Amino acid sequence: MRIRPLAIILACALAPTAAFAQASDVVERPAALIADGLPAIPAAMAAETRSYMEFRTAGFAGWNAADRSMLISTRFGNTAQIHRVATPMGAREQLSFEVEPVGGRWSPAGDALVVSKDRGGDEFFQLYALADGRLTLLTDGGRSRNGFGAWSQDGRLIGYSSTRRNGRDSDLYVMDPRDPSTARMVAEVSGGGWTIADFSPDGRTALVVQYIQVTKSNLHALDLASGRMTPIGDHSLPIAYGGAQFAPDGTLWVTSDQDSDFQRLGRIDLSTGVFSPVSMEPRWDVADFDIARDGAFIAYTINEAGSTRLRLLDPASGQVRTVDGLPAGIAGGLEIAPWGEIGLTFSSARSASDAFSVDPRSLAVTRWTRSETGGLDVTRNVEPELIEVASFDGEPVSGFLYRPDPARFPGPRPLIVNIHGGPEGQSRPGFMGRNNYLINELGIAIFFPNVRGSTGYGKRFVSLDNGPDLRENSVRDLGAFLDRLGADPAIDPERVAVTGGSYGGYMCYAGAIHYGDRLRGANCVVAISNFVTFLENTEAYRRDLRRVEYGDERDPAQRARLLEISPMTRVDEINIPLMVVTGGNDPRVPASEADQMIAAVRANGRTAWHLLGQDEGHGFAKKVNQDYQFWASLMFWRETLLSED
Repeated sequence: MRIRPLAIILACALAPTAAFAQASDVVERPAALIADGLPAIPAAMAAETRSYMEFRTAGFAGWNAADRSMLISTRFGNTAQIHRVATPMGAREQLSFEVEPVGGRWSPAGDALVVSKDRGGDEFFQLYALADGRLTLLTDGGRSRNGFGAWSQDGRLIGYSSTRRNGRDSDLYVMDPRDPSTARMVAEVSGGGWTIADFSPDGRTALVVQYIQVTKSNLHALDLASGRMTPIGDHSLPIAYGGAQFAPDGTLWVTSDQDSDFQRLGRIDLSTGVFSPVSMEPRWDVADFDIARDGAFIAYTINEAGSTRLRLLDPASGQVRTVDGLPAGIAGGLEIAPWGEIGLTFSSARSASDAFSVDPRSLAVTRWTRSETGGLDVTRNVEPELIEVASFDGEPVSGFLYRPDPARFPGPRPLIVNIHGGPEGQSRPGFMGRNNYLINELGIAIFFPNVRGSTGYGKRFVSLDNGPDLRENSVRDLGAFLDRLGADPAIDPERVAVTGGSYGGYMCYAGAIHYGDRLRGANCVVAISNFVTFLENTEAYRRDLRRVEYGDERDPAQRARLLEISPMTRVDEINIPLMVVTGGNDPRVPASEADQMIAAVRANGRTAWHLLGQDEGHGFAKKVNQDYQFWASLMFWRETLLSED
């Protein structure tokens, strides 16, 4: 298939914002974007999609104990910033005013606000105190990565991890953020997966989690005075902890998959390390939890086939109540206020992400924000359909299919298969944002598969793609989905394309290789093209964590197998048009992964569009860049998926 050239010439003037061209036939490209091989974006396209570009989201970010206001993250300019909302549906008061996205947490007393910010998506986060719209640097400000962990329960200290010692290991620190000179390293560690999850009620001990892989993490008690680290539980066992927190009486609550395929909520005996499950749901993970300040109840969520169920547990009686006031969708980010109100973020196909609260007594749900959706009627958005198939080896796999309205778009429809990253991720039925334009206005169906290796379906399932020998089984799952959807009378099997980001970007390349005869194009975002060069060039603090998942390129046998399954090895088999999107500051999948793929595809005489964000990292975070990326992708779909060639 040949991409037809467009009789449009890109305007010479460049602007730092992706504005709609007022006196031109094309959209001005943001200054930080490099569009290599892409056609210009017609201004008419920007105009017709404008309403779908103007949606907003709001995420709950915590409570302020001083005035009972809510902290949220939302965007009014180019990036998400911290805002305060005093009352439900009240005005959003912006607190941070940075060029880069900002996230943060109030202290337990509401007297200090600590925020995190990187530079251009490089993920080398620095911590700051935010007051009066200004940031005061708390960490070193250099090439270190600093991860906020937790506030101590008395609000005196924060715990955080930092790679400042050598750029690789996430050592553990504490600090009174009111006085940055109090920062001190408490524990020197090896590896990048360390974090301080909580502090004991007496403030003498920090609860430390060491992440090793999705199916294995270790808990430690860190004495803040001596720096002595004491293991909690048997670290020789393959156990993963999804969360850990001290109750006011000193009881340690965790979610754990010990003796189960799923994460269950329960207690750990600090002296013996014995885990006692309390939540007894027969299936699905406990995804999130928080403990009331007085210990009277625990709020927790269940990830039930991608949708969220919110429940309240009385630790004393074991009684569980379910909150029925939330519709089908995704909820997370739980935090219980000192006065008992439960804050959370909720989204669904027909609701952009917004902040809500739940009354623990009545279970009544209160909406705090109503994010704008460009004036569009969100009730028009389609609810997804769960698709389940048996893969090549009989393994059940599933995903969510968004079908266009058959009354408006009769007959077989084109399809985009959109694969999540991770690979320890999960596609869930949330708000579709800009993609609603594809469904509602162009009649394109979109399918979000959860291939083997996805989270949410138990530790057995998430391990089915581990290592180079099992990696391509997830690609075979993609083939099973293509078989199933290709036989659907409402899907046009001659007009199918694939997209995905990060690990989903690898799957995008792999799909173009393995199933190129069934696809019209592949739009691959921050994608792994060669597992060996990816592992060699990803940032040092995360390299060992990725070796556990993909394989160790230093081992000759594994290196050979990693090369064998890498898309670059079989790039000659890519015969469909590619679009490749890259973040120039990406610390996870470096830009060189895209460069080598683009060069090889073009050397073979094939089509490859390349969009590079010089001020972006692992995906585009700035609205002007996101808009332009969507328009460029829309051009790609029109020239491939929707063309008559």
